Amino acid sequence: MEYKRVSEEDIRFIQKIVSEDRISQGISNLNLHSVDQSHHKPSLPELVIWPIEEEEVSKIVSYANERLIPVTAWGAGTSLEGNSIPVYGGIVLDFSMMNKILQIREEDFQADVQPGVIYQDLNHKLRHKGLFFPPDPGARASIGGMIGNNASGIRSIRYGSTRENVLRLKVVLANGQIIEVGKNTQKSSSGYDLLRLFVGSEGTLGIVVEATVRLRGIPEYFSACLASFRDIYSASEAVFQIIKAGLEPTCLEIMDSRCVEVVNRINGLNLRQLHTLIIEFDGSSKEAVKDSVDICEQICRELKCEEFISGVERDEYKRIIDARHLLGESMRKYHPARVHTVTDVAVPISKFPELILFSEGLTKNIKVPAYIFGHAGEGNLHLAFMVKEQDAEEWKLVDEIKDRVTDMAIELGGTCTGEHGVGIGKRKYMKKEHGNSLFWMKKIKELFDPNGILNPAKIFP
Repeated sequence: MEYKRVSEEDIRFIQKIVSEDRISQGISNLNLHSVDQSHHKPSLPELVIWPIEEEEVSKIVSYANERLIPVTAWGAGTSLEGNSIPVYGGIVLDFSMMNKILQIREEDFQADVQPGVIYQDLNHKLRHKGLFFPPDPGARASIGGMIGNNASGIRSIRYGSTRENVLRLKVVLANGQIIEVGKNTQKSSSGYDLLRLFVGSEGTLGIVVEATVRLRGIPEYFSACLASFRDIYSASEAVFQIIKAGLEPTCLEIMDSRCVEVVNRINGLNLRQLHTLIIEFDGSSKEAVKDSVDICEQICRELKCEEFISGVERDEYKRIIDARHLLGESMRKYHPARVHTVTDVAVPISKFPELILFSEGLTKNIKVPAYIFGHAGEGNLHLAFMVKEQDAEEWKLVDEIKDRVTDMAIELGGTCTGEHGVGIGKRKYMKKEHGNSLFWMKKIKELFDPNGILNPAKIFP
């Protein structure tokens, strides 16, 4: 596809749609929107626009489609696979000003929001109502970006990823048409499920301008536990056994001993420097929560955990969870002369111990600092490295390890990305994972975006 550059004529037209103070060609704004939190190569857009109404988005996208100008939607820039990098320049639509919580319907456990709403801000407003929006990716992600990447987080084992917590979307298509998909109901068997098609499509099929999200009640009782193990295989085996026992933890995270060392040093924690599971149970009665904790402890003890601590105080548990969320940032502080890069994969839960052991074997004795952690209860593994930015040999080694771990995940019946999305970094694995179905994904892309203007160079090899 031969894309057009943004011309002065284009800017004059767009200025009729959007006020001049919400359009920028300034180099600082272009730089800010040229890269996300990944290590992928920056690419400057030619124009940044901050829309505040869906009609503005519709008119801009329609015009860009006619002129063959690429358009990339931008949430908070927290993606980790180059998902929002404008590879072919063009226009970036920054949704940070479309950040209204339009309506909260407590009686239906729903909220209508614009895409620029930060999920922590929504939860801050909901807490007084005894409600919350469950997906919790950690970074200050926008709900639009979470929808684009189908983000999940520490509580998705219990409540599901973003896909399971979105009921309705309003979407601008490449031709500027605005459509609604999904309904304000908990279930529907009416027609094709276009809602789930758009969630996780990374802005390549349409641009979300409004969403109805599902809310949950904040449970009255909870208990947090820490289980520490000498070997990481036993820790991952405990994950499998906890799920097999029919327990339903709200959170089941794993951090290897190297991660624990970092959070102790940077976040001032005092955890034992062993491979550690962070486990949380909640419920409507103390007895039910206590029973779950007791069974969980028995499982961990049988697998020779060194220490099992239950009933962690809320304040201390919040410090631990905050440290888990800030793990990437803490790694950067711990290795100030190096840069952070991370990959994520997911496998069936029965295969998680095998993947963990394989990953540890690849990273145990390398000179590049490496860390294993993730949403263990979903078989979702993260592997992070701190690399010398100009050291080609280190980057080659890290890329080889990432390839081997991703290939292993796919061979075990898993996926190349559990939650970070495909973006730029995972495109090369799509054929191996999806086979002939990738052809039909391309057909869907061509149907919704025949000129290929929406976030080009993403998802497809």
